[in-house]
Amino acid sequence: MKIDEEKFAENFGKKIREVRIKAKLSQEMLANDANIPINQVGRIERAEINTSINTIYKLAKALGIDVKDLFDFEKKD
Repeated sequence: MKIDEEKFAENFGKKIREVRIKAKLSQEMLANDANIPINQVGRIERAEINTSINTIYKLAKALGIDVKDLFDFEKKD
């Protein structure tokens, strides 16, 4: 990945983690609610993988927020 892509993935992962913790959900609970593998949640949060739009939709739905809210983060260099 390019630097900008890496930073974007890191910020996205941090946002997922932030919202998950605020919702008082463990990675396992979020994975179950989103019907995705538990290790996928961790890998997304750590920016180890890029995820599909379908998974992003499932995560937002499981977190009870709009998809656009997952992309509401400051660009950090």
